[in-house]
Amino acid sequence: MKNKLIGVGVLAMFIAVVGTYFFKKVKASEPVLTNLLAVNSLNNNFDENPYEIGDRVKEINLKNIDGKLVSFSSFPSAKGFVIVFTCNHCPFSKAYEDRVLALDKKYASLGYPVIAINPNDPEAYEEDSFENMKLRASEKAYSFPYLVDDKQVVSKTFGASRTPHAFIIKRENDALVLKYMGAIDDNAQDAAGVSKRYIEEALNNLIQNKPVITQSTKAIGCAIKWID
Repeated sequence: MKNKLIGVGVLAMFIAVVGTYFFKKVKASEPVLTNLLAVNSLNNNFDENPYEIGDRVKEINLKNIDGKLVSFSSFPSAKGFVIVFTCNHCPFSKAYEDRVLALDKKYASLGYPVIAINPNDPEAYEEDSFENMKLRASEKAYSFPYLVDDKQVVSKTFGASRTPHAFIIKRENDALVLKYMGAIDDNAQDAAGVSKRYIEEALNNLIQNKPVITQSTKAIGCAIKWID
């Protein structure tokens, strides 16, 4: 009987120790879970659902580097647009700069001009300030508008998350419809090593009134710096 009582006592002590251990582990994990939720909340910068393929795109009205406001209606003869969210400081944006210039040179005359938009908070990177945008555009002889989204509303509405992040919209009757979103091509590091030219393939199909086959890809680049 005495041995049974000792056994019960040992078992009770074991359960108490294990219970205390797991309770502490759960309590310790609570801040981690809370932090993860907080991070997700901070990353949810969108006041409304961003565009999806096939959605109608709203008009924009953003300041260009020349100080003038630019909207889609500023291009009445355009069949659509290649919108590239980009910036000055990001190495990925720099790597794609000449490719974006080449896209505008090739497709603007076919009805699809490039519109570049800087979505970044200049407080995070001074290189992305409006004055530096003007300098960069001048140095590289941008052939397209370089707009500043200082309120970040347009960027959030499109669902832009990276620089560069590209979107193609097509004019259909009185509406502008989103046809493609994602990467410019499949090789951010080496322009000579590109095997899939997503933007060009989509534009070539649209110009021939064919459907876009690859409608969405993952944008590769620097995370957009949102205003706190």
